[in-house]
Amino acid sequence: MNTLSARMPSGPIPFDNSYARLPAHFHARADPTPVSEPWLITFNRPLAAELGLDADALEREGAAIFSGNLIPDGAEPLGMAYAGHQFGQFVPLLGDGRAILLGEVIDRNGKRRDIQLKGAGKTPYSRRGDGRAALGPVLREYIVSEAMHALGIPATRALAAVVTGEPVYRERALPGGVITRVAASHIRVGTFQFLAARGDTDGLKVLADYVIDRHYPDIKSSERPYLALLEAVVERQASLIARWLAVGFIHGVMNTDNCAVSGETIDFGPCAFLDAYDPAKVFSSIDRGGRYAYGSQPAIGQWNMARLAETLLPLLDPEPSEAVNLANDVIAGYGARFQNHWLAGMKAKIGLYAEEDGDLDLVQGLLSAMHRNEADFTLTFRRLCDAAESTAGDAALRGLFTDPADIDAWLVAWRERTGRETLSDAQTADAMRTVNPAFIPRNHRIEQAIRAAEDDGDFSLFEALVAVLAKPYEDQPGFAPLAEPPLPDERVLRTFCGT
Repeated sequence: MNTLSARMPSGPIPFDNSYARLPAHFHARADPTPVSEPWLITFNRPLAAELGLDADALEREGAAIFSGNLIPDGAEPLGMAYAGHQFGQFVPLLGDGRAILLGEVIDRNGKRRDIQLKGAGKTPYSRRGDGRAALGPVLREYIVSEAMHALGIPATRALAAVVTGEPVYRERALPGGVITRVAASHIRVGTFQFLAARGDTDGLKVLADYVIDRHYPDIKSSERPYLALLEAVVERQASLIARWLAVGFIHGVMNTDNCAVSGETIDFGPCAFLDAYDPAKVFSSIDRGGRYAYGSQPAIGQWNMARLAETLLPLLDPEPSEAVNLANDVIAGYGARFQNHWLAGMKAKIGLYAEEDGDLDLVQGLLSAMHRNEADFTLTFRRLCDAAESTAGDAALRGLFTDPADIDAWLVAWRERTGRETLSDAQTADAMRTVNPAFIPRNHRIEQAIRAAEDDGDFSLFEALVAVLAKPYEDQPGFAPLAEPPLPDERVLRTFCGT
């Protein structure tokens, strides 16, 4: 049966649930657990319109639907089964322990999208967990996922957030919340690992065919479609992680169960953005060895892709040694793919578009100066836009460096190089402002928004962050304080996954 064949929609969410039509061991039925007094914090009407949903009906019944108290017509709630390497250690069964896939819709662009509740109660994969989410992680994921989308980085989206009216218990009692997130799919490297660990080659083929149909239909006619699938996923991961680095993003928990084969950023647990540039920077409280540090993410991306390749070996070639050779060639090419994406992105950030041999050295020279001087990552590149327009912008840029002479030397070489570009200074500055954001989700502002919501029921800073981060490349003078790095006593040193 073709699992992607359409069905007649009904209700405020026109569900068409192809994943529920896959073999039974791919998932488990999991109805949300009702909560006592849910109320709607926010509802993303533009995203609802993009998805083809009945926004008015959803807003009326949003607290019930988005908390899991009311299951909409056509939904087939389930938890997805998957495995994963967590900090390098393989766990053969993980699965959705606090996430419930309501179903899928076909959006207005003809793309299939998952709609999932996160924090809506136990599933068969919850193990000893309560299946709930605290309000803080819900707000963090809403802010950061929407910000990543606005930055132009593939990411899951946030459709709604609710307060449940019930506490969850972590180190202390916290208000509970549920986020409704939207994804191209929630299929992970770990989904393939779940089947491979069971020797389920037939299941692997079903899943691979499904992923090709859903995410990579152009490769269906390839001579080796499963090899082409591996190449396509590797390409998207290399591109995605290069984009993370270009905005100073640290995922924080790049386990294989948090690596989506669609190429989207997924699972915004202990994620954070760089303030002062440091390639060894780690925020995640559970990353004690620095495995997922900012500068380690490209290599971890390749490691994760190697784990995907291992699962696909039975599908690549009937001769095991040839399958290994084919997979190794693809994985070996990851580094060049990443480097090409990263260098192109970094060159655009400093206004370079032609190809010259010294460009990589120029980019690395700036990053080294930033590291030595603890310069703020986002502000350095944003102020460099002003310096590109006029030397009058140099003073504000120099003010970010403890030793301004360090950046002065670099500016001389940079201006000599940009002088060989064809754009005018004003055109270069304008182009740079389209890739160097004025606003990112500053860690300290997110924490302030969470504290205000948890302690006082005040969502005003949360709402301000969502509004300003929807237009990250615009100056927005009225929100200028939200662009500033933290004061010493505001610095966030650790972020938490929220489980």
